[in-house]
Amino acid sequence: MTAVERGILRLERQQAADFNRRDLKALLEQFEPSFVGFSSTCHTRIAGRAALKRTFEHYLDQSPRVRYRIAEPRVQLFDGTAVVSFYWVVELSPKHRVEGRGSHVFVKHGDRWRIAHEHFSRSH
Repeated sequence: MTAVERGILRLERQQAADFNRRDLKALLEQFEPSFVGFSSTCHTRIAGRAALKRTFEHYLDQSPRVRYRIAEPRVQLFDGTAVVSFYWVVELSPKHRVEGRGSHVFVKHGDRWRIAHEHFSRSH
């Protein structure tokens, strides 16, 4: 694994940590201002950081103990773009888990990588 791939994986892990700490400011900084994505719980497209913030607030409001984690991440690099695919689990309580798959598209501006697109879907 290259240093760039390890760096991208660190960003993914940091995103989970920021979400689990409920640090929305740090979490949103990891996304491009023009971010677009799809949630596993809503059919409509999420466009921009403000919409993404509302989505994160919705998830965090579901439970005071909500936890998010990823497993088996895979990084693919293409010049100034990286695609990360992974499996995810959200725990709302010890007995209520939601599982799925996701992907993030990172773009590089200068020395900084940010998420420009994400797609989450629930497992069936």
